[in-house]
Amino acid sequence: MPYFDAASAAPLHPVAREALLASLDEGWADPARLYREGRRARLLLNAAREAAAEAVGCRPDEVVFTPSGTQAVHSGVSGALAARRRAGRRLLHSAVEHSTVLHAAEVHTAAGGSRTELAVDRTGRVAAGDVAAALSPDTALVCLQSANHEVGTEQPVEEVAALCQEAGVPLLVDAAQSLPWGPVPGGWSLLAASAHKWGGPPGVGLLAVRKGTRFAPQGPRDEREAGRSPGFENIPAIVAAAASLRALRAGQETATEAARLRKLVDRIRTRVPELVPDVEVVGHPVHRLPHLVTFSCLYVDGEALLHELDRAGFSVSSGSSCTSSTLTPSHVLRAMGVLSEGNVRVSLPYGTDEAEVERFLEVLPTVVHSVRERLGVPAAGQETVAATAVRGTEAAPAAAAEEPGGPGESEASAEPAGLVVDSLGKRCPLPVIELAKAILEVPVGGTVTVLADDEAARLDIPAWCAMREQEYVGERAAERGAAYLVRRRA
Repeated sequence: MPYFDAASAAPLHPVAREALLASLDEGWADPARLYREGRRARLLLNAAREAAAEAVGCRPDEVVFTPSGTQAVHSGVSGALAARRRAGRRLLHSAVEHSTVLHAAEVHTAAGGSRTELAVDRTGRVAAGDVAAALSPDTALVCLQSANHEVGTEQPVEEVAALCQEAGVPLLVDAAQSLPWGPVPGGWSLLAASAHKWGGPPGVGLLAVRKGTRFAPQGPRDEREAGRSPGFENIPAIVAAAASLRALRAGQETATEAARLRKLVDRIRTRVPELVPDVEVVGHPVHRLPHLVTFSCLYVDGEALLHELDRAGFSVSSGSSCTSSTLTPSHVLRAMGVLSEGNVRVSLPYGTDEAEVERFLEVLPTVVHSVRERLGVPAAGQETVAATAVRGTEAAPAAAAEEPGGPGESEASAEPAGLVVDSLGKRCPLPVIELAKAILEVPVGGTVTVLADDEAARLDIPAWCAMREQEYVGERAAERGAAYLVRRRA
């Protein structure tokens, strides 16, 4: 069964498996002890640290191992912020950081600190100029991922690192997604990563703090891992993680594999919109990870789509709101302002067979068609005149009759209310499906107001308008949920 979710967890590398089994026999003792077994364990731990440091591009004494990548990020953020309390308490991060950074930021603000979130463009990329403009004397730390975990967009780490160095502010880079493909460039101050992203075993994180970076570990401390990660080291897992990372750096194999996977991803990026109507491929077309592609399908329930692909033999993931228990869109897709419904993330592991990608491209159109058919969407994914929405030519209810602010408000206020689509209580992608059916029932220049209480509608209705060349006028609060106004332009 093809596994296409390496961005969540990569399959265990063969070298990691061998190293893990071998070190279970050799590395079980306490490396802090002076007897023979302890010395042997210490040698294994030291060798793993040296291998990891070489792969990261730093000194061995700058690297500590943590119980997870999440713990590495949390420790890095809290330690850097605590050490710079006198300089300021402002944390700067992008809007598309991994949830581990966002959770650490919440803890920081709850303790009295402040945070500034940097916007990204529609490809998910931060502008270095925005970072420069946001840096201030009270900035204590900047956090920036090297590449996004959902859409694969690479960030301008090298440029941002130079700006941070000039301002005297440390930069923490979350390198979880990019480290399997090479060292992170630039003068970063702290770096965090997770072994299960590069083919190591789960339960091993890596935190690098470069010399000269002020750092004050928080929470209980002991003598292990320079006081930055307390607790008994899982030496077999650490050794396996370092061995697999070193194997990825050996020779030109990684570069060759990256180039091969990039071609396969390029094929997916090109072919999916050709094979499946109403698809938006998201993420930067050039500055991106070699193995990852994300696309969203209009009029598709994300959870149903993933289940159907699983039944067809493909393991993929999604950032759609209709695949999560919270029913809210991915914060990454929301920050980018792109379509969230029917979202699919394909991340190819090392060694993916070209034939598996071809079979995925063969299966996908049928799967999307079957999901759309169950939802009452025409096979071609195009709008029909048979609206299932609640329609009216008189004024809308008081909460929705006042048209939202934004472009075109003054001219819209002189027009009749148009159609009102009642999608209250309906979840992604039904509000957009009903809007698509209703839009052709109004003349060009006419309006459709969608009443919806699904958080995804706030993102997907404007995205649908952009894809359909219709005008999204705006939204306003309604008695329940919100009223979204769309004017027909085509």
